[in-house]
Amino acid sequence: MTSLNAGAIVVRLFISAIIQRLLTEYVGPVGQYKIGQLRSLSILLTSITSLGTFNGIVKYIAEYKKDEIKLQQLFSSVFIFLIVGVSISTSVLLFFSKDISNYLFSSTEYSYLIKLTAIIIPFIAVQRVFNGVINGLSEYKKYAKIDLISYLFSALLTVFFLFQYNLDGVLVAIAITPVVQVSVMLFFFYKVLREYIQFKDLTLQAPMAKALLAFTVMSFVSSILLPIVEIDIRGMLDEKLSGRDAGIWTNMTFISQNYMVFSSSIFTLYVIPKFAGIYNAGNFKKEVFSIYKTLLPLFAGGMILVFFFRNVIIDIIYPGQIEMAPLFKWQLMGDFVRLASLVLAHQFLAKKLVINFIFTEIMSLALFYGFAYYFTGIYGVEGVVMAHFLRYLVYFFVVLYLVSRYFKKKRSAIE
Repeated sequence: MTSLNAGAIVVRLFISAIIQRLLTEYVGPVGQYKIGQLRSLSILLTSITSLGTFNGIVKYIAEYKKDEIKLQQLFSSVFIFLIVGVSISTSVLLFFSKDISNYLFSSTEYSYLIKLTAIIIPFIAVQRVFNGVINGLSEYKKYAKIDLISYLFSALLTVFFLFQYNLDGVLVAIAITPVVQVSVMLFFFYKVLREYIQFKDLTLQAPMAKALLAFTVMSFVSSILLPIVEIDIRGMLDEKLSGRDAGIWTNMTFISQNYMVFSSSIFTLYVIPKFAGIYNAGNFKKEVFSIYKTLLPLFAGGMILVFFFRNVIIDIIYPGQIEMAPLFKWQLMGDFVRLASLVLAHQFLAKKLVINFIFTEIMSLALFYGFAYYFTGIYGVEGVVMAHFLRYLVYFFVVLYLVSRYFKKKRSAIE
């Protein structure tokens, strides 16, 4: 699975580098800041439209993939969640398009873009659910193929719209990308989806609503609050420093997202289903060390290369944005600690430990928000990546303590 992901990620990184170079030349850091705002909105909607059921789908598909009755109950429940999530999201975007445009871009001129996104919302929701099915089934090869082909088509769409309509074209391309993703997914995975989702038998009942609501709450904290915090931090950088600084940080996070996507697919395809079936501390430690032995050296090696060639990366992808160079060390250290932390934290999702998950996520976001505002006043844009590192350092030790406490309680209960 790691090797499959590595191949897909190498291709993604190469294409992403070309697109980022084109964006640097055509729209500059201020344009990239606006692109970052829209991407954060897209991430926000990915969770809201499905009411955060993604991890629940992954968990229960892994557990019930041979139980037709349970699967039918699951997808009927998810269907209700989608209707609610899509209705709320579409209404809010249509009625408050000018306010949302002003919040994201400090201008109402992009209200048309918010309305376009509202029309695309059903595709965002459906794509998220289908992704959950693929992850729950641990279809590694199909997932890698679908993800790569979707990315290629989305990249072509972005480049075409960039050349035709400049920044507005790129923003429109990002907004309609979910349509491309759903189309590719149905082309390659329709037969399997029909095997597990009996579309004609879906009912307006939600027998598993209570089980899924726990994931809705957890998703609200991680998938909804994080993009809001990122949007606010970009706005703060634009206000305190400049739009260019906001763009510089956006570009730094974009580099980070491109190599971190390697780990996110492993978490949902492998870690959650695996942890869901582990019930004692010994087996959990064994599995965690196995994951660490595979992933951490790979990431450490890659991050060291990125650090030593940071100036080359800037010259090739972001020429003229030399302010990015000091940001690399903090971002890379923060991402390494983040990876080690997230492996442990996925125990909260696998075992539906709602309170632990919510507490650690809110703590992490609060630390990031607070540190970012404080350090930006002292160190400028570098203060945000320093906040990123410190936040995950604290997060790691708190998560480690809570996971250890969980297994101690389990052992005490058995004794």
